[in-house]
Amino acid sequence: MPPTLGALLRTPSLRLRLLTGQDRTHRQVEWVAVSELADPTPYLAGGELVLTTGVRWVERLPDLRAYVRRLAERDIAGIGFGAAVNFDRTPEELRAAAEEFGVALVEVGRETPFMAVGKEVSRLLAKEEYEGLSRAFTAQRELTRAALTGAPAVVDRLARELGGWVLLLSPDGTVRHAAPSSAAVRAPGLAAELSRLRAAGPRASVSVASAGDRVSVQPLTTGGRARGFLAIGGVRVSGSDDRTLVNAAVSLLSLELERSSPGRGSRVRAGVLSALLDGALDPLHPGAAALRTVLPAEPVVVAVAEGADPDGPLPEGVLVTAHEGRTVVLAAADTEESVFGELLAGPVGLSAPVGYTDLAAARSQAERARAASAEDGDPLRRFDQLPGGLLGLLDTPAGARMADDLLAPIDEQRAAPELLASLRAYLAASGRWDAAAEQLGVHRHTLRYRMRRIRELLPGNLDDPDHRTELWIALRVREGRS
Repeated sequence: MPPTLGALLRTPSLRLRLLTGQDRTHRQVEWVAVSELADPTPYLAGGELVLTTGVRWVERLPDLRAYVRRLAERDIAGIGFGAAVNFDRTPEELRAAAEEFGVALVEVGRETPFMAVGKEVSRLLAKEEYEGLSRAFTAQRELTRAALTGAPAVVDRLARELGGWVLLLSPDGTVRHAAPSSAAVRAPGLAAELSRLRAAGPRASVSVASAGDRVSVQPLTTGGRARGFLAIGGVRVSGSDDRTLVNAAVSLLSLELERSSPGRGSRVRAGVLSALLDGALDPLHPGAAALRTVLPAEPVVVAVAEGADPDGPLPEGVLVTAHEGRTVVLAAADTEESVFGELLAGPVGLSAPVGYTDLAAARSQAERARAASAEDGDPLRRFDQLPGGLLGLLDTPAGARMADDLLAPIDEQRAAPELLASLRAYLAASGRWDAAAEQLGVHRHTLRYRMRRIRELLPGNLDDPDHRTELWIALRVREGRS
């Protein structure tokens, strides 16, 4: 939300004085427009604080009543007049016109440059945006934490965050959960809209007036089928923060409704893990970032076994789901192997440590390790213990020589350790500067400088996926030798 005119007036460093419009200080200041034009309205969008020194008024005072009327019709936030520049004080004609048309008039002292007013509005806008993002992130995190205990907790949390009422409805329109419980009486009034939504398809949504309230209804859809509906009322969902929060709730509830069935106590985090393994959730998407606050911290490992999900309580930070005929476990890379033995019946395969962008590869690694475990009769095998695979084939004197030849231009540099570490972090983060820099503990500009140097040293093109793969394998072969 943009800052109000009152917030600017309360900024001591600006030394602003309100002359008219005491009842207009609540107006939001969308931007600051400095203009000495006789009619600046063609260049205004509305909501601006228009600043002027009246430099063109010195020789002949214009019709200030018409000037203010045009600005009032443009719905500006207010007028700021720079006093003691071209006029000793704010013209009385301007003040009278502002009073007549209900426009806030602010006197800007000579000691306050217009640029300072513009900078303060920019600062307040940036501060509000940052606080909004922080609130949205915190709200999404709490929403995701609530999801771990089931759909009703998601509905309760969403109602609290929005300050309205929320209904979780079954496909036939019956109430599954209401927050607060008194909101359940709203359901019958939405029956006709639910019928229209069913006919419109799984991607449709609607906003309707019901019992004097504005209600938005969205289907909870997975696999092209509506598993239920989410209705929100008592509040206007506006702004990107609110919409992002509602979208996150829709995703979480859709997963929960898909996973839930009579006699199964499926948890939404199992649905999230399945979605991550299937690639249905993008780990780089902001919504997924909120989900990751309740997932194990990277790096993680994937374990695979046959059999059913464990029925007992799970250790903190461990996720389990049934996926494509296997039981799959996701846990932090430093989890003790005994945990997997307690959760899963052998044979069990365990992947190498990976990031969330490499879960599909980790699942494949765990499957290969599980097959080796079944063949050898071991209760658990780790992927990095397997002699096979491309890295296993390269773990030979010839493979080592190839790795050394590929990395030789970097090895010859005095800063070889930093460059090699930067190259590995960059490749591991799939080229994401912020993630790679954070892993290295350096500023992203430092990483960019190092990567420019690496590009200059290496004969290949780092934008070529084949070349990046060769470099990654060379680095992994070296790690295996160290």
